[in-house]
Amino acid sequence: MRVLLILLSALLLQAQAFDARGLAELRPALDRAIEAKVIPGAVYWCDHGGKDVHWAQGSRARVPSVEAMTEDTVFDAASLTKVVATLPSILLLLDRGKLDLDAPVQRYLPEFRHPQVTVKHLLTHTSGLPAGLPKQEGRKDWVGYAEGLRRACACVPNPAPGQLFRYSDVNFILLGELVHRLSGRPLDVFAAQEVFAPLEMRSSTFKPGPSLLPRIAPTEPDEQGVMLRGVVHDPTARRMGGVAGHAGLFTTAADLAKYARFILRGGPLLKPETLRLMRSVQTPATVPERRGLGWDIDSLYSRPRGSLFALGSFGHTGFTGTSMWLDPATDTFFILLTTRLHPDGKGDTRALNAEIGTLTARAIGLTVRKDSALAPRAETQAPTPRTGP
Repeated sequence: MRVLLILLSALLLQAQAFDARGLAELRPALDRAIEAKVIPGAVYWCDHGGKDVHWAQGSRARVPSVEAMTEDTVFDAASLTKVVATLPSILLLLDRGKLDLDAPVQRYLPEFRHPQVTVKHLLTHTSGLPAGLPKQEGRKDWVGYAEGLRRACACVPNPAPGQLFRYSDVNFILLGELVHRLSGRPLDVFAAQEVFAPLEMRSSTFKPGPSLLPRIAPTEPDEQGVMLRGVVHDPTARRMGGVAGHAGLFTTAADLAKYARFILRGGPLLKPETLRLMRSVQTPATVPERRGLGWDIDSLYSRPRGSLFALGSFGHTGFTGTSMWLDPATDTFFILLTTRLHPDGKGDTRALNAEIGTLTARAIGLTVRKDSALAPRAETQAPTPRTGP
């Protein structure tokens, strides 16, 4: 009886941080997405003021057999890799004096021959570099990290840096290599030792081993028809051996919650001023989209903000159906992990991300959007006419 009373008291304390009616809307929304085959299942996690609610629903896998979703399911994080592995690694190097955000990338990667492109341009996706590595006729079956890096370094900015926002995997492939060059350790090793271990993110890794395989959510069949499970879905990261700055991380909702608490509330890993810089607007005033260092603040990719979280909140999404959003104004973050590509690559979570963002805001009691003051934009030169697409 005493144990039951303790559990009930804990649940009551937890519920005080949330609006019960708003919270009750979340599960049915995910159920509808599961029934419509938008996703096979999901893990949801929300922390508001230090109080957590989290659960799993639906299926982790549908083929070749049905597996129930569990809270400890390991997901292919896709582009969450950019902000969970590569970004903190870059910022640690910044704090340690090994990196200058305004320095040309060429200072650290001499083979990248475009001195006008800075590290900050890469982090804010304003470098002018293409969205992905270009295909070259006659060499479509390339493989290997070195070849992927060579192709990234061969990319040419168009238009000049600072003129427009273009979300680009190439930017973070280069940033991943910066971590390698400046630390002497490959990105996966550096992130494991310097980010995941200190934050006790025990299920976060590149190239997961056999012990994690039973918990990993599969995505879709590869080009040979083999279901991808424990192998990164992103074709470029796969060609590069499973470790790249833009994709390749596997993780869980619980691990991402540890990371989000650190990003939102600080900790010993990074200086407070570095965290503030990271989540403030760093794109030039001439660029309509607002990005921090790595993080999305206000762009076409801001769907998880929903209709109630204020400008000043920030987050990121991943192609496989992963998303996270953080709101300093309400001391809240939420994580939604799905494997929307399973089993046939047809699921689309764009509308679901927006719906869950709005419902999460309702669950913490928001009814009207009140935009917080955004930090001033980064200094920029006089605008130059756009010449890109």
